[in-house]
Amino acid sequence: MKFITPNTKMHKKYPSKVSYGLLVFIFVIFFAPFIFDLLNNGLGQLVSLVLVVLLFLYGFILHMFFQTGYSVENGQLKIKMGFFSFRSININEIKKISKTSSILSAPAPSFDRIEIRHGDFGSIIISPKDKISFAKDLSELNPEINNNLI
Repeated sequence: MKFITPNTKMHKKYPSKVSYGLLVFIFVIFFAPFIFDLLNNGLGQLVSLVLVVLLFLYGFILHMFFQTGYSVENGQLKIKMGFFSFRSININEIKKISKTSSILSAPAPSFDRIEIRHGDFGSIIISPKDKISFAKDLSELNPEINNNLI
């Protein structure tokens, strides 16, 4: 059994895959209702205010999508989504890596996702751009992982 130790010096970053279709969908949901109002009534003060708020919110979503990433440092899988960092996962506790089609909210700005099962009942859904390389690297550090990707 080859488990990683805290002295392991692997430091590697994995960018997240981003679904541009999902970004377009969110954009349409946010701004489509205003198209008819703008065509019929023009740009009123209230509509302007709502559009500005929605633009800031959409900018925040863009930031979250493009600043999502995963890293392996000192035996820990670290997950960061925009300004938020999730609890680190000890790679020795990872039990299984598999593809998933779950649409649950997750630090995964794409529908091309994988699920990582860890600990007794823990699970997280992520979307690394290169899922195979990511899974191989984790399996190298913990050969006990049931890796359904490779």
